[in-house]
Amino acid sequence: MKTHKNLSMKVSVHAGFTLMEILIVVVILSILAITVVPQFLDSPDKARAARAQADVKNLQTSLSMYKLDNFNYPSTSQGLQALVQKPSGSPEAKNWKPGGYVEKLPNDPWGNAYQYLNPGNRAAIDIYSFGADGQPGGEGVNADIGNW
Repeated sequence: MKTHKNLSMKVSVHAGFTLMEILIVVVILSILAITVVPQFLDSPDKARAARAQADVKNLQTSLSMYKLDNFNYPSTSQGLQALVQKPSGSPEAKNWKPGGYVEKLPNDPWGNAYQYLNPGNRAAIDIYSFGADGQPGGEGVNADIGNW
């Protein structure tokens, strides 16, 4: 039987990346960032607009309940505050529900009060937010969001 001696070989292994490999990875990551990041940056604006639409629908539902009880919507001067506390003035809220129709009036996602008109310019009543810029009109995130 032959025996073999274990020969240990010294192998030199270089661990790491070449400059070219690093540059290729950086370019690929940059391309991905350019295409993906704007989609994520746009998401908060879409979420705010969706929340404003939901708030407007909830306020419209509350105003419908107010009208069922009192036979009229609150006037523009009585405003959305009529959903929280019994309004004075005309039209009179004879059957105003104790406790109100909403616990607290929400602000739009940009921190501004929702607007209310009776009669409305676009519907029987208008409930709306001026959007991100807080000004009438606008496009994109600055567009008005309402019940029309």
